[in-house]
Order: sequence, then structure tokens, then C-alpha cells
Amino acid sequence: MPSGPPAEPPEELTSPPPYEAAWRFTAPALESSVPQARHAVRDLLTEQRVPVAADIMDGLLLIVSELVTNAVQHAALLSPEIAVELTIGPNWLRVAVEDNHPYRPKALEADEGDVGGRGLWLVKVLTAQAGGKCDVEHTASGGKAIWAELPLAPLATSPPRFP
Repeated sequence: MPSGPPAEPPEELTSPPPYEAAWRFTAPALESSVPQARHAVRDLLTEQRVPVAADIMDGLLLIVSELVTNAVQHAALLSPEIAVELTIGPNWLRVAVEDNHPYRPKALEADEGDVGGRGLWLVKVLTAQAGGKCDVEHTASGGKAIWAELPLAPLATSPPRFP
């Protein structure tokens, strides 16, 4: 039987990935903030060299666009500023869009002829297809944060789930 202290696990098993962190930025509740938020998230993931799969990245950027658009269209009156938070773990990422409007939205399937109204429903579908989860939480300030958590790589073994 060997004696002495237990062997240390290899460093790659104990060190968090270099990209594991959280970032938060704010933007005015204006339409121009939608592409700015999308580009900021994409650029941050690229700069941090986060190994996010291309199809997950595409879904994430659409989710960011939808959540920021919803905040701009529905919360701007009570929330002239919105916040976008991106948290990255070892094999997942989470984006949250926060505003100061207390209304908790519901995902609605819009009729075929409707121009809008599908944003949160689309977020739920994209998140489920990626094998992630999403929800709405109330904030300490009385507003809300709508978040979506996605894996960095697609889940090959599970079929898409729809909300």
C-alpha cells in the first residue's frame, strides 16, 4: 500500500476554464440597443475564447435579440435602462436581460398573420431545442430578469423538447 499524501489530480481537472466568469452591461431601452447587445455578447464570447458550438451561438444571439427587444418594447416606460448579464460556466452559459418593469410576461403562440408576439415563445423553443432551460425571476428592485441557460455544445442524445 503506498504511503504519503494522496496524489494531486491533474491541473486540467482542478482549474476552472479560463473563460469561466460573469459580465454585466447596461444599455438604454432603445431599439438601437438590440443589435448592440447581440454584438457585445458575440464579441465577448469570441474574445474569451469560449468553446460554444456554432448552432448554440446562433440560438443564443437570437435569444439575446428577442429578450432585449421585449424589454425595449414592453418595459421602456418604467425601465429606461436594461441590463444584460452573461455568465459562463465550464460547459454552459446563461444570458439574462433585466428591466425594472414588474410585469411577468407569458409565452404566447401568436396567430399566423400576427407580426409580433412570439418573442418569449421563441426563446423557450430555442432553449428547449438546445437542451437548456429558461425562466423569469423577480428582482430585488421590483423588476424582472428573464434568463436562458444553454449548454456550450449540443446535447446529441436528447431529442428537442418543446415548452
